[in-house]
Amino acid sequence: MSPIQRPTPRAPAQPLGQCLGQLERQWQSEGSLAALWQAWPEIAGAQLAPHCRPLALRGNTLLVGASQPQWLQALRYSRHQLLAVLRSRGYAVNQLQFQQHDVSKASEPFSAELARSWSEHPCRITGSSTDCPRCGAPSPSGEIERWGCCALCLHQQSS
Repeated sequence: MSPIQRPTPRAPAQPLGQCLGQLERQWQSEGSLAALWQAWPEIAGAQLAPHCRPLALRGNTLLVGASQPQWLQALRYSRHQLLAVLRSRGYAVNQLQFQQHDVSKASEPFSAELARSWSEHPCRITGSSTDCPRCGAPSPSGEIERWGCCALCLHQQSS
């Protein structure tokens, strides 16, 4: 008869702010797709960047979308230059693939408006957490100050 094996204990829970900070650092690390999105205007240059963007990073292959066929052609002509810039910035990209894709400003993942909105969100206000007056759950003090309750209660109220 074999002894009963207990599951390995989990690491202690971390505060949400600490987890989000760790996630943001991973996004900004060299070699990640999020870091590529943020650096794309400098990588592609002023002429190409508004008309194309990285879509996926699979191993050493970067998939880039372009808004129109003529921009696909421009990307193909710039393939070697783009690879050189990517490598000089530390990205281990050996191959580029291109496809037509809508690159409108509305679909831009890290727009200035999104960054501003996220930085001003009540859950990002630093300070001690307080208990929600409705449900009693620990909540960021910014949420309580702005809405009078936590985000979960606010969502339940609006649905």
